[in-house]
Amino acid sequence: MMRLSNVSHAYDEEPVLEDVSVSVSPGEVVGIIGPSGVGKTTLLRILALFMQPQEGAVELDGQAAWGTDDRTRLQLRRKVGMVFQEASLFDGTVAQNVEYGLRVRRSWPARLQAAILDVLGLREAPPAIEEALDIVELTDKRDQAASSLSGGEAQRVSFARALAYDPTYLLLDEPTSDLDPRNTGLIEDAIRRARDRGLGVVIATHDMHQAQRVADRVGVLLGNGITEIGPTDQIFEDPADERTRQFIAGDLVY
Repeated sequence: MMRLSNVSHAYDEEPVLEDVSVSVSPGEVVGIIGPSGVGKTTLLRILALFMQPQEGAVELDGQAAWGTDDRTRLQLRRKVGMVFQEASLFDGTVAQNVEYGLRVRRSWPARLQAAILDVLGLREAPPAIEEALDIVELTDKRDQAASSLSGGEAQRVSFARALAYDPTYLLLDEPTSDLDPRNTGLIEDAIRRARDRGLGVVIATHDMHQAQRVADRVGVLLGNGITEIGPTDQIFEDPADERTRQFIAGDLVY
């Protein structure tokens, strides 16, 4: 399980997260909903171990992420893949972009050998690359230049890249906010397929309908804290907290 316990964080003494607790288990999707600017990205960055919270604890599979040595924390971080709101691709083909994480994790001799084989055109993409491209339905574009892709296709490549090195947990930060309905649907299908493969997925989104479609549980982030978290149907149909009820009804202005 990936778990945040009583996490608080501030920027320039301005609170962003206050006493936030949330968890995700392998094989489930947890949606974090809330208005823009409420702290969803900060929460994901803390989960990804990109930053240490000023208060509280972060655990992956029962092991504390902070207060340990750098090597241990690196091993924990390698269990986590993250897809950002905007895709960032490198020069080269789709398959080369998806393989980037695997290349970084190889030893230098293995990395050099792979690069040489690439230049000579003698190497096939590893099975993990093909599987990741299949999940996002981009196998037909594996040899296409990444620079030629549409925005939606580029985001799907970013998704595949996060899957290729076989993380245990996948974090998604507003992954479809600028996408057309077709690519949004493909990303949502990929989320379900990742969950079905046993990944624990956290998706931060301001799109409440998307959370209803893909999440098993939903947490509502308002006023720097989680007002409540529970099964998706319960949160949307019978929320226990009045602030949650007002937010979902559109009566809470931020």
